[in-house]
Amino acid sequence: MTLQQLRYVTTVAETGTITEAAEKLYISQPSLTNAIHELEKEMNLQIFNRTNKGISLSKEGEDFLGYARQVLEQAAILEDKYKGSDGGKKQFCVSTQHYSFAVNAFVDLIKEYGQEEYDFSLRETQTYEIIEDVARLRSEIGILFLNDFNGAVINKILKSHDLEFNLLFVAKPHVFISRIHPLADQSVITNEQLAPYPYLSFEQGEHNSFYFSEEIFSVSERKKNIRVRDRATLFNLLIGLNGYTVCSGVLDKNLNGKDIIAVPLAEESDMRIGYITHRKGLISRLGNTYLEALEKYMNIEQTKKELECKNT
Repeated sequence: MTLQQLRYVTTVAETGTITEAAEKLYISQPSLTNAIHELEKEMNLQIFNRTNKGISLSKEGEDFLGYARQVLEQAAILEDKYKGSDGGKKQFCVSTQHYSFAVNAFVDLIKEYGQEEYDFSLRETQTYEIIEDVARLRSEIGILFLNDFNGAVINKILKSHDLEFNLLFVAKPHVFISRIHPLADQSVITNEQLAPYPYLSFEQGEHNSFYFSEEIFSVSERKKNIRVRDRATLFNLLIGLNGYTVCSGVLDKNLNGKDIIAVPLAEESDMRIGYITHRKGLISRLGNTYLEALEKYMNIEQTKKELECKNT
C-alpha cells in the first residue's frame, strides 16, 4: 500500500467516476483502475462497488476511506514539519445549509491555509445531500439545524449513517424580510401576521419533506409558497415580493446586503445549529481551523445579541 494509492482512492470517491478522477490525477483510466484493483487485492477488501451505472463506495470502502484520509493528513503534517514544504495541495470540503457564518468561517480558513496550491469546496446544498456528503466522506463537516419538529427524524438518519451531531449554538427563530416590508417595524412577528405574504424556502429536491426543510416548519398553513435554489434569488424575492423566510437570525450585511433585516418570530421552538461528522473519522487540522472560525463568529453573534437585549 502506498500513499499514492490512497490518493487515488480518495480522488475516485470524491469525483464519483474513474474518468473524472483520472483526468484530475493526470493518469490514464486503465492505470488508475489497475492501481485500485492492486490495492483491493493487497488489503483483501472491495473498496468500490462496480455496476453498469458506475461505481460507488462499498460499506467496507467507506470505513477504509475514513482511515485513508487520516493517513494522508498525517503524511501532510510530517512533510510540513520535517521537509520544510507545505505538505502539498491542501484539500478540504464542507457541506452546509445556507448560513452566512459558514461562509465567513470558510473565508478565514482560506486566508490561513490558502497557500500557492489548494483545493477547497464549500457546498451550500440540500439537507439530505449534506448528510450523504459526510456519510460518504466527500465532506469532512456538514452544517445543519435540529429542532423539536425535525430532531427525531434527522437523528435517526444520522445514526443509520454512523454520523454524530455536535451543537454549535441555540438560536431563536427569526423572520428575514426587507427593510421596506409592511412588518419591518414590528419587534416580534407572528405566523398570523405573515399569512398574506409569500413564504420563501430552499428547494430540497426529491427529499422535499418538511423534516428536511432548511427553514422552521410551522403548523400554520402557508397559502403562498416559493421554492428557490440559491441565496441570491431568495433575497431578491424577499425584497421584490415582500416575501419572507425563517432562519437563525444570524445575518451578515456584507454577504446578504443591508436591505434585509431579521425580526424575532413568536411561538416557535429553538433552532439547535451544529455540525455533523463521521464517527469513524478524525477531524483534520483544516477541519479544526474551520470549526474554530465558526466558534469565533458564534461568539461575535452572541455578544451582539446580548448588547441588543441591554439596549431594549
